[in-house]
Amino acid sequence: PLLLQVCFIGRSNVGKSSLIRALFSLSPEVEVRVSKTPGHTKKMNFFKVGKYFTLVDMPGYGYRAPQDFVEMVEAYLQERRNLKRTFLLVDGVVGLQKTDHIAVEMLEEFGIPYVMVLTKIDRASRGLLLKNVLGIQDFVKEKTQGCFPQLFLVSSLEFSGVHLLRCFVAHVTGNLPTVEAS
Repeated sequence: PLLLQVCFIGRSNVGKSSLIRALFSLSPEVEVRVSKTPGHTKKMNFFKVGKYFTLVDMPGYGYRAPQDFVEMVEAYLQERRNLKRTFLLVDGVVGLQKTDHIAVEMLEEFGIPYVMVLTKIDRASRGLLLKNVLGIQDFVKEKTQGCFPQLFLVSSLEFSGVHLLRCFVAHVTGNLPTVEAS
């Protein structure tokens, strides 16, 4: 049977590779190279996570996106029946950008269930982070249908929020059932 897939997508320089490396630091088969130059990922990278699911690292959009980005990503999103969840990474310092809105429109149009993850929260002041979180929460509530209502705030550098996101990935792939509190 086809393994379930989860994919990570976001602007170039949003910290996709760093987050994937932090999330799957306990899975030696997921060896993600982190580059100092944004837009280094040019192709979709597939990583089998044990015998459980496949992780897909998408190239970044916006700055230095590959020329065939739209065709590659749209074809993948539309045709992949075993795609369980898409994680849309948004920079916690700058909030939603124009290119992020285009990504949201694409996911909404295709009816793809997705989750927004705010990265680099260690770099934002508390006030700025709060402003961005509240703005994104309002946007999700008013303008989206396929977006999971809970935002995930993470720092790949400090590992803040990484464990919770790791648990959520395990849950959506059927590897961590929710338990009722007794």
